[in-house]
Amino acid sequence: MIKNLILKWSLVFSAVVLVSCTKNEGNIITAIKIGTHSNNELKIQIDVATSTDAKVFAEYWPDKIGSKGEISSPISKNGLSHSLVLCNISPETNYTFQLITIQDGVKKTSKTYTFQSRKLPVWLQKQFKASYKNPKLLPKEFKEGFMLLSKRETPGVAYIIDYKGNLRWYHMVAETGFKVSRFTEDQSIISILGKNDEPTSYGSEILEINLEGDTLTHLKKGQGDLKYTIHHEIIKKNTNEIVTLFVDERITDLSSIGGKKKDTINGDGILIMDRKGKKLWKWSVFDVMDPMKDKALLKNKKDWMHANSLNYDKDGNFIISFYNNGQIWKVDSHTGKVIWKLGKGGTIKAAADCNFSQAHAAHINQQGNLMFFDNGIDKLQSSVFALSMDEKNNAAKLNLHIKLPKDVYSERMGSAYMIDDQTILACCSKRHITVLVNTKGVLLWTLESAIPPYRVQFIPANNLKPFLLN
Repeated sequence: MIKNLILKWSLVFSAVVLVSCTKNEGNIITAIKIGTHSNNELKIQIDVATSTDAKVFAEYWPDKIGSKGEISSPISKNGLSHSLVLCNISPETNYTFQLITIQDGVKKTSKTYTFQSRKLPVWLQKQFKASYKNPKLLPKEFKEGFMLLSKRETPGVAYIIDYKGNLRWYHMVAETGFKVSRFTEDQSIISILGKNDEPTSYGSEILEINLEGDTLTHLKKGQGDLKYTIHHEIIKKNTNEIVTLFVDERITDLSSIGGKKKDTINGDGILIMDRKGKKLWKWSVFDVMDPMKDKALLKNKKDWMHANSLNYDKDGNFIISFYNNGQIWKVDSHTGKVIWKLGKGGTIKAAADCNFSQAHAAHINQQGNLMFFDNGIDKLQSSVFALSMDEKNNAAKLNLHIKLPKDVYSERMGSAYMIDDQTILACCSKRHITVLVNTKGVLLWTLESAIPPYRVQFIPANNLKPFLLN
């Protein structure tokens, strides 16, 4: 029976060689099937049937390394049918694996089985090229970790790569692009999806998947309280709360300034929903600002503020950045009151060395400072800022300012995140280049990508275990 099932499955997954369990092993495994998971060449699915209820997991390793490179899959739930997804797969590689069954705490190990992973499809090959002169200068955390970036045009692809530029994980959606993606503390990837005719970082769907590629949440505009176009940011406050930016369309009489009597101003807001799309909290820039005070409103009405990043501060309040007015705000996450404004015409006192033009990916880094990528359109040079915010005295102090080389200047999009106290990963989107730079501004590593990623998020190695390992 096992032999027949294996031969049948081999037609789907080429180059599969398995050896069935023998009865004298006393193993409860009755059938095994192996193939790709969701037609993904870097995810191998092993379906196992057992004669009695048990838990099952696989231990697998590439043959070129041997069992010293053994990796364990997650353990299945107790039952008769088990689907194991192996994620730490390299293309065109021979693997050996064993299945371990658990009954009443007793483990039994099967014989060894083998399979060969297939070649990546052409459209996934040569997407990334990493360059570095001296690997000893690269932080250990960086070499052990991974990076998430995504393709915004259809078909959309979320990629996880290592520092060598190797594609280690991917997930594709056919009819939409991954406009914005973020790795969460729940070991999931949550994204805004949008079609090609939707603006660059704007979409109408929310998708959350786990690392096995299975859908955890999928909301579309029109479902529940998701009645808006969403854009530029998607985060999780906790397992059940999804936070995003939305376009707040307001019909306004602009005839007094030369517009229409029923004109539209597009502002921005923050929307918090549960996983079913029920609104939990909502805030809008219209709650705290009067657009009629903008002397260039007729010019700006289609995209009045252009919020482009959203994160939580250490105290649970929001940090939100705006491209059009060159400001970063802190907003009370309960009352919606603006606590401070940093930047042009802001409320925070800042020295000249703290000046920036447009910010992206504003967040609180591991040192507790406000960090962001400055597009630098005033000087045609992008840079990275880190400021310590003194809310008591309403002031900001410069802690770090790294001017990036002018040939990687990115006038739109971008991100910057600390790897350790001495290095920062900066995505220069418009140039299709991501760089690792030290605090003195020296480039240590570069990544050229076939796509212009909106941002590149670093994921420490521990956050991806046991699914991906270096």
